[in-house]
Amino acid sequence: MPSKSQALAEFGTSLAYNDIPETVRGQAVGAILDTVGVSIFGSTLPWSRIVIDYAVAYGSGGTSTILGTSHRVVAPFAALANGALGHAFEMDNLRQPSAGVHSGSTLGPALFAVGEEVEANGKDLITAFVAGCEIMSRIGDAAGNTAEKLGFHSPGLTGVFGSTVVAGRLLGLDAGQMAQAFGIAGSLCSGLLAFSKAGNGGTVKRLHTGRASEGGVLAARLAKGGFEGPDVILEGKFGFFDAFTREPRMEKLLAGLGSQWETSKICVKCYSCHVTAHTPVQALENLRAEHGFAAEDVAEIHIATSEKVLSHHNITRPSDIGTAQYSLPFCIATALYRDPKEPASFLDNPHEDPAIIDMAQRVHLTLNPASEPPGPAWATVLTVVLKDGRRLSIERSDFRGAPSNPMSAEELDAKFLTLSSDVVPDAPGLLRRLRGLEDIGNVRGLFG
Repeated sequence: MPSKSQALAEFGTSLAYNDIPETVRGQAVGAILDTVGVSIFGSTLPWSRIVIDYAVAYGSGGTSTILGTSHRVVAPFAALANGALGHAFEMDNLRQPSAGVHSGSTLGPALFAVGEEVEANGKDLITAFVAGCEIMSRIGDAAGNTAEKLGFHSPGLTGVFGSTVVAGRLLGLDAGQMAQAFGIAGSLCSGLLAFSKAGNGGTVKRLHTGRASEGGVLAARLAKGGFEGPDVILEGKFGFFDAFTREPRMEKLLAGLGSQWETSKICVKCYSCHVTAHTPVQALENLRAEHGFAAEDVAEIHIATSEKVLSHHNITRPSDIGTAQYSLPFCIATALYRDPKEPASFLDNPHEDPAIIDMAQRVHLTLNPASEPPGPAWATVLTVVLKDGRRLSIERSDFRGAPSNPMSAEELDAKFLTLSSDVVPDAPGLLRRLRGLEDIGNVRGLFG
C-alpha cells in the first residue's frame, strides 16, 4: 500500500486538464492572473530590486522572465525572484480558511520559470497549478496552523511541496520521481517569524515564498536526475509533520482528493496588508461609510479577533514597512488616515507617521470567542469609540475577495491593471493573454 506521500505524488503526476471542473480551471486562471499583477507591482519596490539584482548577477543567460522587467534568467533564480516579488507587498492570494498556504506567490513563480524553460502550453500551466494547489493546501490543512505557533512562517514550508509539484509536472516527472522530489523538498523548507517579535526585519518575510518556489524547482530537477529523498517525508519519523507541526490531522491529506477542490478556496487580497487585517479593515471602511466619522474624531478602537492575531500580529511599534503590514493595530491606524485600497498608503512609511503611530497605540485587541474552531477564523467585532462618546460597532467574518465574498472578474481585472499599467508597456494586452491562458501554445511568448 502506498504511503500518503506516494499517493499525493501519484495524484500530482496523473491529474489531467479535463479532470478539473471548468469553474476550478477558471479560478486557477484568476489566481495566476492576480499573481502576475501583484508580482509586476512588486518589481518596483526597493527590497525587490535587491533580489532582482541578485538573480541577474548569478542567473543571467536563461529563458525565464523576471516579472515586471526585461530580464531573463535561469529557472531557479526566476522562481526565487518572482516568489519574492509576489509576496513583496502583502497583496498575494492565499487559502481561506487559512492553512499557511499562499498559492500565487509559491506556485506561480515555479510555474512560469519552468514553463518558459520547457516551452509549456497554457493548459499544462493550469493543470500544474491546480495539482500543486490541491496537494499544498492539503498539507497546510493537515498542519492546522501549528507550525506558526512554533515560529515558522508556514508558506515557506508548504510552498516548497506545492512548487515541487508544479515544477515536477512541467519537467515530466513520473510518480516515483515525484515522491523522491517530495523527499528532497522536505529538507528545503524554511522561514522564521522572528521579525514579528523583534519588531524589525520584516523585509525577510518577502523572501520566504521566493525560497519556497526556488526549492521546488531544485527538488524537481534533482529528482529528475535520480537524486533521492525519503518516500515518507510527510508522515515518517522526523519527517515534515513530526518536525514542523503538532498534532497534525493526517486524514486531511487525502480527503476529497480529486473531488473536493482546494483551488476553489483561494481568496484574493484587496489591501496591501496581512490577511488577518483584511476583515477588520473592511469592517472599519463599512462603519466609516455608514457614520461618516474622520480619523480626528476617533478616541480609540477595540477589536475582538482571533488568537493568532493576539499572539502574532499585536505589534504596537514596528520599525519597518514589512512589520507594520504584519501589525493589526498599524494596519487599522493606517486605514483610518489613508485609503487602504491604495498600495502607496502602506508604502509611504506609515510606521514613521506620528498620527498613525499615536492611533496604533489606541487600538486594543481582545479574543473573539466566535473565531475559535469550528467558527470562522476571521470573525471580527470592531468598535470605534468617538471623542463625542458614541460607540459604533460592526461584526464581519470575511472581506471582498474571500471565497464567501468573491471579487468579480471585472474587479480582479481592475486590480491587475491598477498594479501593472505603470510598470509594463501593454498591461491590457498582457491581461487579455492571461485571460486566454488555456489557448496559449507556448508560454515563452506570454510576456513578450
